[in-house]
Amino acid sequence: MFHQLLEKVKECHPLIHCITNPISIHQCANGILAIGGRPIMAEHPEEVEEITKTADALMLNHGNITDVRMQSMKIAAKTARTNHIPILIDLVGIACSKFRRKYVMELIADTIPSVIKGNYSEIHALYHEEYQASGVDAENNLDQSTIAAETAELALKYHTIVLVSGETDIITDGKQLIYMKNGTPQLATVTGTGCMLGALCTCYLSVCEDISAAVMACGILGIGGERAETEKGSGTFLVNLMDELSTLTEEEIQKYIKMEMIKLENP
Repeated sequence: MFHQLLEKVKECHPLIHCITNPISIHQCANGILAIGGRPIMAEHPEEVEEITKTADALMLNHGNITDVRMQSMKIAAKTARTNHIPILIDLVGIACSKFRRKYVMELIADTIPSVIKGNYSEIHALYHEEYQASGVDAENNLDQSTIAAETAELALKYHTIVLVSGETDIITDGKQLIYMKNGTPQLATVTGTGCMLGALCTCYLSVCEDISAAVMACGILGIGGERAETEKGSGTFLVNLMDELSTLTEEEIQKYIKMEMIKLENP
């Protein structure tokens, strides 16, 4: 799996259309470039249909949402769906904004994305409409087993793959549950690494539209983060992380990957 995805992205140089927030836009673009893809960050409503048609995958990230971005996301999502282009929806901030949550739920219902991504709080908010968190970071008091169960139900409900980012990442398609345990606390010391995970997943989704795209994204970012750790500070860590993402080999991923897979009983 790892060899196929690593090489296919580098051979195909897929075009990844990201409608994302300005806070993390550079991290998303550089992450896609590091693994061999080509990012394009168009968001004007007059051009997103044309650009989405040429893309190999589409990421819709709801951080720092605006009227223009909301309009463009709907146009891009419809275009991608019509042209059978895989879509990842990143639920940034829906746990702290009822407005954002309502919009995202409508978008998911209309779009049928290939992957829904969020942190523990965001996935919990998608499952429990009354849940409210503070800020865009996940709350520490959410139980992993509870989130895993909710994630599996959401995957079945929306007929999609759900990727939950956290200290332990959770991935499921409703048939299997995968725990990804790579990573480092230093990933939280620079802005945009969660959004970068979505961008990496979207890039791999462009060449393999199944659960392995999410597994690969979590694996390469988590292992890259571990190998990038430094005492020099967050600036050096970010540079190291980009170096690792662009140079990690299949052998290194196989050696350092920490994952647990559980087969789920069909309901």
